[in-house]
Amino acid sequence: MVFLIRDVLIQTIQIYNFLLIIRILLTWFPNIDSTNPIISNLYSITDPYLNIFRGVIPPIGGLDLSPILAFISLNLIQSLIAVLAGYAYQLIGVY
Repeated sequence: MVFLIRDVLIQTIQIYNFLLIIRILLTWFPNIDSTNPIISNLYSITDPYLNIFRGVIPPIGGLDLSPILAFISLNLIQSLIAVLAGYAYQLIGVY
């Protein structure tokens, strides 16, 4: 059970990482219609998370470096989940 929860959380983080990559790649195309429902939904899913890091690192010369911190923190969370699941398995002893 512990590893099932771990796997779901890690898969969710991987999907969110993929959405962030798409979001970042879309910034390379300034003429994209942001009123498109798919793009609008993508922005509404990813912008609140990126805004956390935009407050920490302001754009430098027009270059937004906040996604770097966003990816680092997601990877740290993913690693923490894996480690905690291992400890939980050792404590509970239930698969």
